[in-house]
Amino acid sequence: MSVEIGKKIRALRQKNNLTQSELADRCELSKGFISLVESDLTSPSLSTLEDILTTLGSSFHDFFSDEEEMPVFRKEDVFVKETDNGVKIDWLIPNAQKKQMEPILITLQSGAQSELDLPHEGEEFGYVLAGAVDLILGESEYHVRKGDSFSYKTSKQHYLKNNGKTQAVVLWISTPPNF
Repeated sequence: MSVEIGKKIRALRQKNNLTQSELADRCELSKGFISLVESDLTSPSLSTLEDILTTLGSSFHDFFSDEEEMPVFRKEDVFVKETDNGVKIDWLIPNAQKKQMEPILITLQSGAQSELDLPHEGEEFGYVLAGAVDLILGESEYHVRKGDSFSYKTSKQHYLKNNGKTQAVVLWISTPPNF
C-alpha cells in the first residue's frame, strides 16, 4: 500500500484555501518544492512534513490514518453490559475511547445504582429518558426526573441511584471518555 503524500497535501492545502506560494511562505519553503511534493516527484523530510502538516492543521496520526470517520452507528454496533445488581449499560459508539466524548445509555432497575466514579478530569452530562434518578455528586444529592438533564465537572466522586419504583433510563455522556 503506498501513500500518495503529495495528493493528500494538495487536498489539505486546497481545503485550507491556500495557494502553493502561501503554504511555501508559511513553511519557509519554495513554491517549486511544494509543487514537486504535491506532484509526488519528491518527498519531504519528516521534519519538513511535520511543518507542512502543522501549517495545514493536521498531524502525522490524522494524515496517515486510514480510518474514515463514520458518522452513523447502527443498533448492531452497540455493546451491552448487564450486571447482577440491576444495571445495564449500552455503549452507543464503538471505540468511543478514541473520541473526545463517550455516550452511554444506562438503565437502572429500582434500587440499583451505577458504579462509584472517583474524581477525574472532564465533564459529564445526562438526560433522563425514563423514570427518575438521584445524582450523587460529592456530598450533594439531586433528584432528576424524566425530561430533566444534569451537567457537572467531574472533580468530585459521583454516581446515579434509582430510588424509585420503576426502571430509570439515562443518556449519559462523559468527556473525555471514562466509562
